Amino acid sequence: MKALAVLLAVSAFQPKIPQTWKNSDVEALEVPLANPKYSPIHISEGTYYRIPVRIIYKSYPVYHPSREPAGYIEWLKQQEPEIAFDPSRLHTREDWVKVGEVVFNAPTSYGPVFFSAVNLRDPSFFEKTGMPVAKDGTVPFARWVIRRKGEVELGSMGCNTCHTRVMTDGAVVPGAQGNNPGDREGASMLRGAAKAGDPFKVLERIRAFTRQFEMPWLSDDPNRRAQVMSLDELVAAGEEIPPGVTARSNTSMLVPPQIPDLIGVEERRYLDHTGLVRHRGIGDLMRYSSLVQDMAGLDRYGDLQPPKPDAGHAARYSDEQLYALVLYLYSLQPPPNPNLFDAVAARGKKIFEREGCGQCHTPPFYTNNKLIPVDGFEPPADHKQRFDIMATRVGTDSRYALETHKGTGYYRVPSLKGLWYRGPFEHNGSVATLEDWFDSARLRDDYVPTGFKGYDGRTRSVKGHRFGLDLSAKKKKALIAFLKTL
Repeated sequence: MKALAVLLAVSAFQPKIPQTWKNSDVEALEVPLANPKYSPIHISEGTYYRIPVRIIYKSYPVYHPSREPAGYIEWLKQQEPEIAFDPSRLHTREDWVKVGEVVFNAPTSYGPVFFSAVNLRDPSFFEKTGMPVAKDGTVPFARWVIRRKGEVELGSMGCNTCHTRVMTDGAVVPGAQGNNPGDREGASMLRGAAKAGDPFKVLERIRAFTRQFEMPWLSDDPNRRAQVMSLDELVAAGEEIPPGVTARSNTSMLVPPQIPDLIGVEERRYLDHTGLVRHRGIGDLMRYSSLVQDMAGLDRYGDLQPPKPDAGHAARYSDEQLYALVLYLYSLQPPPNPNLFDAVAARGKKIFEREGCGQCHTPPFYTNNKLIPVDGFEPPADHKQRFDIMATRVGTDSRYALETHKGTGYYRVPSLKGLWYRGPFEHNGSVATLEDWFDSARLRDDYVPTGFKGYDGRTRSVKGHRFGLDLSAKKKKALIAFLKTL
């Protein structure tokens, strides 16, 4: 028995945890911005590791008010605070993956962002915002947390808040393109605050929030428009952002990005729609996760801003927490696909191959993992040696690639895997379905986008990627049938 115990100890999983914030690795992480002079300057290794590590407490499900078990909140008040992440208890790879799910769901905020505790105990909030509820009655975008016995806090803004999808049958898909209508929820909160309090203070609060999107180095920065928009216009802009799209940090409230699907992320070599972050291994995704959740707010751009103090930043993930998170993300699988590979899909596969779609969307990952320059940007000569760049241009709306803090001048070639459960599509979610994407009417200026319409809700063209638009209706139907099997 003793020999067996020794053998088990020797054979236990020995993780090789990369250092998340090593200066040389962080400096090589990103593709330069289209104007390289203003590429982000991240905090130093020393500054990073002086920031306290986030304590991850055990958390509990949030229920729709009509589905909450009787006495649930009172029961929560009786629970003791419990640390949920302890590396000393992890002995197998499965242990690390399992606790990575805990990190994925762990809140990073205990204040109202998209919603408050009062909102989630109000049935009308769900009706007004369209927030989906899982078939077991839970709200998978938030968690109740006990940090002090007797106090039940609503936590959110973990990875789960944006990267969880509730399917039409109520099934929950972690890591998928999320469908929590966060920006609409936030707009609803702000509209209510303006009615109940001082509209001027609410307006100043929104304008302060939108300043993070501004780029002082652009003489005609469209993001500055928010500073002259009225309260009603700003709230309406938030209400125009559909589920699956969000005005996340370092992007744009006026051209917000589609939320990416994290299922299959291990297969992708560039992250963000603009391919800003290189993904060469687990350490890069650890760095990217830390940036997205915590560190991007400390970035500065060129000499336009002084270094930001780290003292105001409350917490960061530990290297162990990030390692567990990435192992969990790598383990995620798509939901069961109800779309069978039938005769119609087989014809669609032949069309896919005949039309040369595989040149960009190359099997088995259905992406060639390359970058495509946008109109208005000419790749520097050295980029062709350093990065994977195509000579092709597809004419997609270039604003997100040129007029945001993630604007590299490129879009990455997206994977087509999992299209059947995703949507809306395109880098800013302009079209709701694949059928809409292959509708040539989207190229017209009088087109009404079926996904994100724009901050003003007006008609506009959804440009670019003309491939497949000239196919007959029958061939389009077959092609779409095939794509839905991926």
